[in-house]
Amino acid sequence: MTVVVVAPGADEHARAVVERLQASGVAARLFDTHRFPGELRISLGADPAAIDLDGERVVPSSVYVRDLGLDAAGQHARLDDAMAGDWRRTMAALRERADFVLSIVHRWEALGIPVYNPLSAFPRITKPYQLALLAAADLPVPDSLWTNDPDAVRRFAAGRRIAYKPVAGGALTKELLASDLEPARLDRLRASPVCFQELLGGRDVRVYIVDGKVACAIEIGTGAIDFRQDEQSHTRFEPDAELRRICTRATEVLGLRFTGMDLKADAAGRLKILELNPSPMFLGFDRRAGSDILGALCAALAGRPTLATTA
Repeated sequence: MTVVVVAPGADEHARAVVERLQASGVAARLFDTHRFPGELRISLGADPAAIDLDGERVVPSSVYVRDLGLDAAGQHARLDDAMAGDWRRTMAALRERADFVLSIVHRWEALGIPVYNPLSAFPRITKPYQLALLAAADLPVPDSLWTNDPDAVRRFAAGRRIAYKPVAGGALTKELLASDLEPARLDRLRASPVCFQELLGGRDVRVYIVDGKVACAIEIGTGAIDFRQDEQSHTRFEPDAELRRICTRATEVLGLRFTGMDLKADAAGRLKILELNPSPMFLGFDRRAGSDILGALCAALAGRPTLATTA
């Protein structure tokens, strides 16, 4: 039995998990999605749990889905040159590849193999949907508006400070200024909807949850609205019972086994949930805060309370 890590081979988090597991005596195998289908040979047979990777039969005891690596933009250059010149063949090849990889992980999940995180949870992790689910569960979330309607933005922003960011991420959070409310600026919403939220000016907190338990809580010192612009300090702290309840309940609502939650405090000091990331980065936090999120994740994947290395 082997822990399977699904990710492109260049992903440092995936490599760190494999190396940590192997150093502790646990069999671990990287399922390098960027090598498939051009370089990696995969076969599926009658045994729904088994997969043949380059001639090696692998039966996973658990699976860590770091990154499925199915983005079309990143894979187009890897396709055969003759195929890349025909967009229909290219799209068909990408679809076949994606369906095959997804089917493998779905099969494992259906068999009850622990998957971190299960693909069945993925529809619930889009930000508008996850915040709606969390609010319905009476968990604290910021007042939010997702829209491409300029009039709705003006009404939402009236008389208060507002932050805005992409619906799916990929850019820093900014404060909505008076100039952003000008017609020419708001007219850009025609191209894409945007997320608008009450601006939270309090402390930033990242909490990691593994299998329903808080693995680490870190306060991030910053002078910016979005801490990614200015990470000044990383301090581990012991969360109180209420914060533990909020965080563990949130992962339960979304069906996640492993997550990094971002929370930010309002003017009264109450922490509100910004998002739950289904594949959070953690190596940088381990380095800066002296935590061992990597160890907690690997212990869960190995089915052990703790994971001591032999290296």
